[in-house]
Amino acid sequence: MLESEVPQEGNATLGGHRKAVYARGADGKLQIVQSAGWEVEEIVTRQAVDDLNRLAEDARQRVLTGQTSALEYHMHKARMDVPLLAQTTGLWQWRIRRHFRPTVFAGLSPALLGRYASVMGITVEQLKKAE
Repeated sequence: MLESEVPQEGNATLGGHRKAVYARGADGKLQIVQSAGWEVEEIVTRQAVDDLNRLAEDARQRVLTGQTSALEYHMHKARMDVPLLAQTTGLWQWRIRRHFRPTVFAGLSPALLGRYASVMGITVEQLKKAE
């Protein structure tokens, strides 16, 4: 893409900020150019966020019926998946999925709950509830 072709349509999901993209300048070399985004990018971003919100709401409903723990809800609410949560906590993925079981989650140590809460930016008390 040429520097003059970088989209500047605007993207509400960027919150008025600009982002850097690579484009070919007049000299033929790649350079960083600021972009306000474009409509297609905004549509795709909104669809992804809507999907994550749906996953969080589905998990919340399962928490209320006792099918999963509040950990799964907060994971989706924080826009994370099991691999990302495993990477940020340093835990194995199978272990995190095991913690989705309400009985197992109820028996987690305060230190482990604190680890989960810390990476999601919430308190341990919030982690224990699906609100």
